[in-house]
Amino acid sequence: MRDGARIGVVSPAYWPVPERLARAKGVFEDLGFELVMGRNIGLRQDKYAGPPEARAEDLMAMFADPDIDAILCARGGYGINRVLPLLDYELIAANPKILVGFSDITGLLTTVSQRCGFVTFHGPMLTTFGTETVDYNIETLLQVLSGGDEVVIHSPDACRARCLNPGVAEGLLWGGNLSLLIERLGTRGQVRAEGAIVFIEDIDEKLHAFDRMLLQLRASGCLDGVRGLVFGELLEMHDGGDVSFGKTTDEIIMDVFGDLDVPIISHFPCGHGGCQATLPVSHTVELHADPDDPRLRIPRSPVS
Repeated sequence: MRDGARIGVVSPAYWPVPERLARAKGVFEDLGFELVMGRNIGLRQDKYAGPPEARAEDLMAMFADPDIDAILCARGGYGINRVLPLLDYELIAANPKILVGFSDITGLLTTVSQRCGFVTFHGPMLTTFGTETVDYNIETLLQVLSGGDEVVIHSPDACRARCLNPGVAEGLLWGGNLSLLIERLGTRGQVRAEGAIVFIEDIDEKLHAFDRMLLQLRASGCLDGVRGLVFGELLEMHDGGDVSFGKTTDEIIMDVFGDLDVPIISHFPCGHGGCQATLPVSHTVELHADPDDPRLRIPRSPVS
């Protein structure tokens, strides 16, 4: 993404808080980018940023506009599942652009990559910068979108990744928010991980629900043939009720996937934490589950 690029901003799920939107807009403008707000971004309909038709209209307008270089989602929340059936995937495929978001935007990223055949990006949204600017988030975003090869994504001191099962693997990168990956099971947008590296993140789930979703994901067959697993910070995971579940998130992960004999890392900075790496969905990466330096390497630029 070059200096001076025009970035279209859409809110296909929950509505953004105006004050946070304004601050974040200033962060990108100070970096030399021009931000173009979607026509309907100020709409509110209960928890949604307007009706699904209006949210889909903004997305399609950004893809159709030849002067828009990238599309950045304002925030997640809930509601992208009602937008997906309204999109014109032939038009999107004919106008490939950088598309960035996470959380509820998981369904949009994976569906566009699957149906339109280009890389999307799981990374910080506009309101990530609504209250503070974390240098790691900006630097990693620009590094991954710069067009350069040989990008290595390390975890910062504020969010040190952990190696659960060492090894090295290469494959297409798929994944996102666990709840949304579960929501796509049995649909045209289900992720299939054969030969792939899969990353998973979530927030504010009960530990038994986390265990249940991982078991469901594995039982569904969508992880058959997976080559490696990357888990995010998994913030605010907690017991439900008075009786402890008895396992940490790392222990649950290894209980469900430890027999796969694939590289596994956890607490990687992708998702809802303060540090948010930008990851190229449907692009080839290398997972280095190194006990001393768990990391992802992107051999070739995902935007070249």
